[in-house]
Amino acid sequence: MNKIDRESAFSPEAVRKALSEMDVKPTLKRPDGELSVELSRLAQQTANRLSEENLSPTMIIGTLRLVEFALLSLIGFLVYELYVGMSWDATLLYYAPAIVIGSALAVLLIQISDGYQVPAVRSVLKTLPRVLTAWAVAFALIALGAFFLQSGLAFSRFWFVAWFLSGAFALTVERNIVAYGIRRWARNGVMERRAVIVGGGEIAKNLIRSIEQDPNNDIRICGIFDDRNERRSPAVVAGYPKLGNVDALVSFARMARIDMLIIALPLNAELRVLELLKKLWILPLDIRLAAHANKLRFRPRAYSYIGAVPMLDIFDRPITDWDSVAKRIFDVSFSLLAIALLWPVMLATAIAIKLDSKGPVLFKQKRHGFNNEVIEVFKFRSMFTDQCDPAARVLVTKGDPRVTKVGRFIRKTSIDELPQFFNVLRGDLSLVGPRPHAVVAQAQDRLFAEVVDGYFARHRVKPGVTGWAQINGWRGEIDNDEKIKQRTACDLYYIENWSLLFDLKILFLTPIRLLNTDNAY
Repeated sequence: MNKIDRESAFSPEAVRKALSEMDVKPTLKRPDGELSVELSRLAQQTANRLSEENLSPTMIIGTLRLVEFALLSLIGFLVYELYVGMSWDATLLYYAPAIVIGSALAVLLIQISDGYQVPAVRSVLKTLPRVLTAWAVAFALIALGAFFLQSGLAFSRFWFVAWFLSGAFALTVERNIVAYGIRRWARNGVMERRAVIVGGGEIAKNLIRSIEQDPNNDIRICGIFDDRNERRSPAVVAGYPKLGNVDALVSFARMARIDMLIIALPLNAELRVLELLKKLWILPLDIRLAAHANKLRFRPRAYSYIGAVPMLDIFDRPITDWDSVAKRIFDVSFSLLAIALLWPVMLATAIAIKLDSKGPVLFKQKRHGFNNEVIEVFKFRSMFTDQCDPAARVLVTKGDPRVTKVGRFIRKTSIDELPQFFNVLRGDLSLVGPRPHAVVAQAQDRLFAEVVDGYFARHRVKPGVTGWAQINGWRGEIDNDEKIKQRTACDLYYIENWSLLFDLKILFLTPIRLLNTDNAY
């Protein structure tokens, strides 16, 4: 196989196609159909220790950029207030753009000079000169711009010098504080990327050594998982214990907060790699294939790097870092707006339910959330209290006698789903995403996971109040295999093509598509 063919074989698209053609079935399952293996005592202890969220280096560096921009801008306006006096006159029209543009230029120049790399932020003595140089160059560009625009006389020289000196002092103090914090977080394991090695033997040993030798490494190796026996894969590799086989890794990754899986196998073991990916791609993690031990070399752009170790990117964790922040702001903003607009409808529905039948207004049901975690989802009660089905073992059908008169109306119009806006505010749901299914939901007496291969991959993101499947007509009763297959296909398409614009499109199409009530009982 030539270089291009081999590279194409491990592209995400080729991997997904190969996985769909394979027949690798797990043997041990939980009641909901997912592979489940009892973890060893050591693996259990490790997973519990890693159950807390860590700080993403990407998020910290992004926040640092915003902080430094705000800090420099604030100092500029503060000096203006103290010397000139804050007044909404013509002078502010000159000073305000200069302050904002100068602060933005400084951040941009620090970025260009690699001043926002984690190693640079950690080492103040090495990087402070380039940070201050970037600040000085930003000032020089502002002065040059004022000269060409013939507006130099509009600025106070005292303000100009005072802003520069106070900004330089503030950057020096702030960078020392941040460096101290990052070094402390690195020692405490708070700021790191947590990785698990899949595979063992010499390849895994060399990979671990290569990662550890990088002084700027932010990877924390949390353990090794391998199916091979101890003769081919020792119980301890480079000081790290083998925590179990690959089947146990799925259970481990559901409990621990892991960022990355690194597969340490030769590239020519394609079948073995694909067998592993068949089990692992459902997890919301970055999956990388280490290429350090392979003589075969791809084009440079085919690799990403962990330190100096080349990696092939097989799968990326969806909606991470700043994307997740943007999506959370989107969710909270639109949910609050929806509650503010629809509270009369929710109040009227609650009164109607109380008048129609005895029992609570709300119905709570356990469903699958992000990373297959079980969450409790709110709905308006649409069935008689003594006939409710929290496990959703029996599908609701047309004319179902368990459904109340009010229940039939609110189910057809999806009003019964409105309390889920409060699930969004709690963080259990997203506004847009794959719809959460009941934990043991079935189609024709078969669990959804038994009908659709890779069904649990839809849980790589938070479930949503509405989703791409729903506006494409796949809502309501799931009474045959084709419906759950189509719904899952839509969910996976959404995950792989997510953007805020896509969320907006789905959100605004939802009320229109809800007019089609054919499958809603």
